[in-house]
Amino acid sequence: MPKIDIHQFETKIELRNIRESDIDELMALQQVCFPGMDPWKRDQLESHLKIFPEGQFCVTFDGKIIGSCSSLIINFDEYDNQHTWDEITDEGYITNHDPEGLNLYGIEVMVHPDFRRMKIGRRLYEARKDLTRRLNLESIIIGGRIPNYQKFADKMTPRRYVDEVIEHNIYDPVLTFQLMNGFTVKRINASYLPDDKASQAYATLMEWNNVDFRKKTKRQFKTSFPVRMCVIQYEMKKINSFEDFASQVEYYTDVASDFRSDFAVFPEIFTTQLMSFLDEKSPSEAIRKLATYTPQYLELFNNLAVKYNVNIIGGSHFVEEDHHIYNVSYLFRRDGTIDKQYKIHITPNEQKWWGITPGNQVKVFDTDCGKIAILICYDIQFPELARYVVDHGANIIFTPFCTDERQGYLRVRYCSQARAIENQVYTVISGTVGNLPQVENMDIQYAQSGIFTPSDFSFARDGIAGECSPNIETVVVGDVDLEILRRNRKAGSVTQLKDRRDDLYEIRWKGKD
Repeated sequence: MPKIDIHQFETKIELRNIRESDIDELMALQQVCFPGMDPWKRDQLESHLKIFPEGQFCVTFDGKIIGSCSSLIINFDEYDNQHTWDEITDEGYITNHDPEGLNLYGIEVMVHPDFRRMKIGRRLYEARKDLTRRLNLESIIIGGRIPNYQKFADKMTPRRYVDEVIEHNIYDPVLTFQLMNGFTVKRINASYLPDDKASQAYATLMEWNNVDFRKKTKRQFKTSFPVRMCVIQYEMKKINSFEDFASQVEYYTDVASDFRSDFAVFPEIFTTQLMSFLDEKSPSEAIRKLATYTPQYLELFNNLAVKYNVNIIGGSHFVEEDHHIYNVSYLFRRDGTIDKQYKIHITPNEQKWWGITPGNQVKVFDTDCGKIAILICYDIQFPELARYVVDHGANIIFTPFCTDERQGYLRVRYCSQARAIENQVYTVISGTVGNLPQVENMDIQYAQSGIFTPSDFSFARDGIAGECSPNIETVVVGDVDLEILRRNRKAGSVTQLKDRRDDLYEIRWKGKD
């Protein structure tokens, strides 16, 4: 099988500020999203970009704009509580934007109907929240539509409708979403947007408070940089089709997304579960059959990363390239791009049963949560690799692993914790549990997955940010803070990275291709 070009499976999803060249596309998008309502005028959008360009965001999918949001800064105390959309936006031109104001006011969010339920709206709201923190604003305020109210207007008041939505007795596509994103209802405004017939012109005035707000001062430094990860301890059990596998994987990706995780981490070679229905007794032939599923695997995980807005460490998978079998871990970013790391060190067991070929390059990957590296199972037991990736900027090392009994698992765990301490880096291990009696050399599994930190006062007690219960199917969700890590490297109780004797020794990569 020839080497697969992973770029053919990539999709490119990007969140960025709106540019003047986007205006025609935005006007067309609004007509699709809000049929029957007055669309933006060109000069209104031009005014947004002239006055407050950093407050206008869009999301593109393979270069096409599929969502956008607009905002301005105001001092909300200067406006009437029962204001209208025209009043708060100066009839859509935002000439009342106040750079010295305290509140970001969101005036529109739209997502193309074909791309809804892909967390596009969440990306836009998170962009607003990041901007609010960066500019040290007190809160975000929005006048939210209640488009499903038209179905209940003859039965209940807007106040009761909103209460029913808050109690989850009624679903409203806008209000429910805003509540799920941390906004609270302040009041209901009548005649807010007269052409919003679905909402009967009503709007909910809602607010999200910036807990990092510092009164009278602009923030001069980042106080924290939290990264959340959901580590999946995956059960190996017999399945009947690739669709069964895809269903399980999507379930756990959904769990990670529900927890607003930045990373979902799957175990090493967990795709060997597919071999439970391949009906091939020869391990070497079974591996080659498994490798034929590589295109489906890549497409599945890339779609999930984009759909659920989470970066995925896709465990690892056996890939055939030029008649060689490699153990490869893929990084599926939530922007639709893909990278991969070959396993460098092959265990005697992998060589004996499957004839796995080692890779020759270790990488450090850029993500929206900083630089990371992936060291697959046995690779974490070689300290030179961890030191090399940390020297090249990695703040988190992910280790998908697969071990059959406790001694093998402990080698992975102890080495991961040692790498965290000696390199002042976060390490994450994700393993398989359960059994596959039908698959040669994959019949038993043992794991206790976890998230580990350096050992110092700034971090979790015992250097464990989170861990699963041993040997059951479950997940652990935990946060690590990259800003705390940065400070620890500069001024911790011990500073291993600073204190090593570069005058005596170094890690040098020979650069074999």
